[in-house]
Amino acid sequence: MHYLDLSFNDPASNLACDEALLETCEEHSTQGVLRFWESPQHFVVLGRSNSAQTEVNLNACQNKGIPILRRCSGGGTVLQGPGCLNYALILDSQLFPWLSSISLTNTTILKYHKNALEPILSQEIGIKGCSDLTLGHLKVSGNAQRRKRRFVLFHGTFLIHLDLNLMAQILATPSREPEYRASRSHLDFVTPIPLSPEQIKKALQRAWKAHTPITELPQAKIDELVQIRYSQDSWNHKL
Repeated sequence: MHYLDLSFNDPASNLACDEALLETCEEHSTQGVLRFWESPQHFVVLGRSNSAQTEVNLNACQNKGIPILRRCSGGGTVLQGPGCLNYALILDSQLFPWLSSISLTNTTILKYHKNALEPILSQEIGIKGCSDLTLGHLKVSGNAQRRKRRFVLFHGTFLIHLDLNLMAQILATPSREPEYRASRSHLDFVTPIPLSPEQIKKALQRAWKAHTPITELPQAKIDELVQIRYSQDSWNHKL
């Protein structure tokens, strides 16, 4: 599997890169990809079908100059920024038959990550909701997927040292929540995972046998997606 550790300075390019890698794999039936990235600035990311009016404190975003973007996958709305380690995993359904089911994809990939991280964490990791990793009853990683004909993009975030107070100010109470959340506030629902970004990267790289560096980035496709989608209000604020 290919491996890429690449962060862009702007939110739009970081989101576009995940989708561009998926499209490239789909078009050329190439190896899968494991990518990691971290954003140097805060921004909100809506799930594909989320409404900013419902999921975000718009006044707080405006006052703090925090942009709102929309990703290509489903799932809930999150705050991105320093202290979030993001990954994107692109897998070939012809090699992994369990990718044929959305729920089985969630469960199987999260088990891979649980088994990869528990030995270095020395603490049990839970799998709860549709696609969360937890420590006890607190969420440390949220995940989502985007499915094409052959390849699947499964991506998510690990909370390392994100400003959780800022999260509580920016994100509204979600319109949909997993049962285990039990109406808890953001501050009572999430917690950082006590691992460094490098520890997580190495563990997932081993788990997915992602050792072949990407030598040619689909930069033209990234730039195109930024221009036609991730920089456009018609996409980011369409609901």
